[in-house]
Amino acid sequence: MASTLDLVRGKWKPMLLYHLTPGPRRFGELQRLLGGQVTQHTLTQQLRELEHDGLVYRQVFAEVPPRVEYSLTDKGRSLRSLMDSIYSWGEQQNARD
Repeated sequence: MASTLDLVRGKWKPMLLYHLTPGPRRFGELQRLLGGQVTQHTLTQQLRELEHDGLVYRQVFAEVPPRVEYSLTDKGRSLRSLMDSIYSWGEQQNARD
């Protein structure tokens, strides 16, 4: 359990993994999906940590202006059932309140 929690620990990492599940997303899109509540610095840091841990892939396109997309790696996609379970649990708790 500790190794899993180390990978997804952080306020934004679980949400980033959840929002990357449907497919690649750009930085600004991720920031909007998080409700604009996360600073650019924090979002960059969290994405870099996820990339370092092998959960997220960062693809830079040679375009002007440069375009960067983030997507889940196979390792990141393997967390889908965990993220779905966390989401479902949260929905159940919200329904009770």
